[in-house]
Amino acid sequence: MAKDRKPDDARPSGGATRSGGGNPDRARTGGRSGRTRPPTQVVANAHKRPWGLIAGAVAVVVFAAAVIGYAVVQVNEANANKVESIEEISGVEAAEYSPGQDHVTTEVDYDQSPPVGGPHDGNWADCTGTVYDVDIRHENAVHGLEHGAVWITYNPDEVSDADVDTLAELVDGESYRMLSPYVGLDSPVSVQSWNHQLKVDGVDDERIEQFADFMTTNRSPYGDDTERNEALAFPEPGATCENPAFAAEPLVEGDASTPVGPSDEPTTEEQG
Repeated sequence: MAKDRKPDDARPSGGATRSGGGNPDRARTGGRSGRTRPPTQVVANAHKRPWGLIAGAVAVVVFAAAVIGYAVVQVNEANANKVESIEEISGVEAAEYSPGQDHVTTEVDYDQSPPVGGPHDGNWADCTGTVYDVDIRHENAVHGLEHGAVWITYNPDEVSDADVDTLAELVDGESYRMLSPYVGLDSPVSVQSWNHQLKVDGVDDERIEQFADFMTTNRSPYGDDTERNEALAFPEPGATCENPAFAAEPLVEGDASTPVGPSDEPTTEEQG
């Protein structure tokens, strides 16, 4: 017969082990108690600064500051060169040719050289940003001034080809402007609009561009002075400067009056 077996009182109940002290959770963690610390490398990563993002942000700020600074400089330069009245440009001489000057077919003895107004040919010189390489007939050029053009002239004996290129940049493609040599000019460069003239010693003089930008088709060269504007501004606002026939075969100073392209009639035979 089999012997009666006694319960094994020495075996712990509830699945406890000697090392666990009856705590299953402790058993699963290998017998350690309390919270566990994260790995050392995790702590280091958590405190690592995003230097790439910081560097990118700094670069953006520096670039923005540079752009803003450049814009401010450009605005200041533009304001420094801004002209409110032709009288602000030093050296400009004014004449007093009234509107309604005669159209003539004869040569005119002008008081200014180059002329800035007075009787002129019925055909106007093309002044649609036209660069001439000949001394165009003065009577035709003055008609262009009457329509609001600026005429830049130079002494071909005193300026270089590079200088001519510099002047051409102010004219080429600019409506109501024209450029031509002027034989016997008493200064290297002279700029004309109706009733106004500026003579300078070189093509790098900033007043050339100031004059051209301010006076091209400007009916208010004296700002708010209405009386002077009406007396001295160019007489025919809105009149065209196009004369492609003249641009293709320009009349040269000394040529006789010849119908070339469109004309403002009537004309008279002699200077009025």
